[in-house]
Amino acid sequence: MNIKESLNNIKSQIPEKVALVAVSKTKPVSDLMEAYNAGQRIFGENKIQEMADKYEEMPKDIKWHMIGHVQRNKVKYMTEFVTLIHGVDSFKLLNEINKQALKYNRVVNCLLQIKIAEEDSKFGMSAQDAKELLISEEFKKLKNIKITGLMGMATFTDDSNQVEQEFKKLKTTFDDLKPLQLANCELEIISMGMSGDFKLAIDCGSNMIRVGSSIFGARN
Repeated sequence: MNIKESLNNIKSQIPEKVALVAVSKTKPVSDLMEAYNAGQRIFGENKIQEMADKYEEMPKDIKWHMIGHVQRNKVKYMTEFVTLIHGVDSFKLLNEINKQALKYNRVVNCLLQIKIAEEDSKFGMSAQDAKELLISEEFKKLKNIKITGLMGMATFTDDSNQVEQEFKKLKTTFDDLKPLQLANCELEIISMGMSGDFKLAIDCGSNMIRVGSSIFGARN
């Protein structure tokens, strides 16, 4: 299947209420434009510089999502245009995004990354840390960011029961935090599920999936 066919194949498998982030990291602009011309408007990158370069080259109605781990010293290169930052895992990072967003008079939407996997290599905060952050006085002072949901990455395993439990953990955390409606926090998004497990993720409550290889093919 070509990119358009692969994209339509994925879209045919997901409910309308689920947003599809086409994970385009390492892929050339020509591949992204194939997906764009087939109607895709949300693209996810994991390196800020690569995303910024593609932003310069591509149509301006694209919604760029930063889905990788974010280094604070790189935040300034994407604040002008990024639509959603998925991997916010500390107050320090949130504070930096807020500082840079202020320069562009923007409010940047962010997801808190919750650590649901057992693997040490996965970033993220605990559910308790997320709650403490959201009810803190320091957080309420941040006027140029908005927490619009949570993101999680399951363990890389063939054990679907384990993955299911991890997805359910994120949904439970979301349900626990959702009543905290603050000026700069309105939880709507649960970003979980990738090429291999997005159907399970949707069954567990995901309304945003991040799919790369099933659209663009394997990465080199």
